[in-house]
Amino acid sequence: MAEPDLRDLDAFVTIARTRNFRRAAVDMRVSVSGLSQRLRDLEERLGVRLMNRTTRSVALTEAGELLLSRVGPALRDVGDALDEVRGLREVASGRLRINAPPPAVDLVLAPMVGPFLGAHSQVDLDIVSESGFVDIVSAGFDAGVRYGEHLAQDMVAIPLSGPQHYVVVASPDYIARRGRPRHPKDLLDHDCIRARYSSGVMHDLEFEKDGQIVKVDPPAKLISTNMNLAMRAARDGVGIWATLDGYVGEAVKSGALVSLMEDWCEPFPGPFLYYPSRRQTPPALRAFIDFAADWRKRETRSK
Repeated sequence: MAEPDLRDLDAFVTIARTRNFRRAAVDMRVSVSGLSQRLRDLEERLGVRLMNRTTRSVALTEAGELLLSRVGPALRDVGDALDEVRGLREVASGRLRINAPPPAVDLVLAPMVGPFLGAHSQVDLDIVSESGFVDIVSAGFDAGVRYGEHLAQDMVAIPLSGPQHYVVVASPDYIARRGRPRHPKDLLDHDCIRARYSSGVMHDLEFEKDGQIVKVDPPAKLISTNMNLAMRAARDGVGIWATLDGYVGEAVKSGALVSLMEDWCEPFPGPFLYYPSRRQTPPALRAFIDFAADWRKRETRSK
């Protein structure tokens, strides 16, 4: 014999509480005959009579009273749980995990965090900053941030910022001692501050001018992935540093660093927020996607 259907139990509880088939049928939005059939099916599966009914009245049997006392509260809990889960479609809440490379965290995500959490108090952010590539799905992230050339094709991607560009900087003291490079290949005769990825690879520096791309692998006087250390070393005259303009804009304005080879530093698209294609995007992620899109529009208007 098959176990009782949850819909049959729900029908029984509704009839038992209203003590009226017609009223119970209206509450459940079904026909009276359909409701009666559900009760008969339930009694047959259980092998006991649950209700004594006449054309005028409905009364629970002893078995019916026992079932109502145990199943009634349980069904209320199920209903409350379902309502709560449905409510999550509307309310952004819970933990949102994002994986992103350090420059995207420092220059793009960091300014968003405070305003986003202020607007969505029920969301908790978990942002992991790492330069290596990860499978965000298997690693348990809701979304990731990467630049366009590293995005998987089966992901949904939206731009997080406007164009960015690298700048080449050095301190006035270094330039006075070693001279000013004019062409990317001139860096081969200079001390440089460079970064090595977590994979151990130290990529060539790439420059572009009028469609011409030049890659160089200059000597590294200092290798570090720590931006504060690299900034301090550049200001102290250790060497030439190629980095994103967002890190050194203020230092260049103040004269602490000098911008070099500007004609070789063309802009490129900023980072993208990417996430798996799915029919139901988690509310916290949807809230961040909408916030990021609005943030980018405001950023564009302010420039």
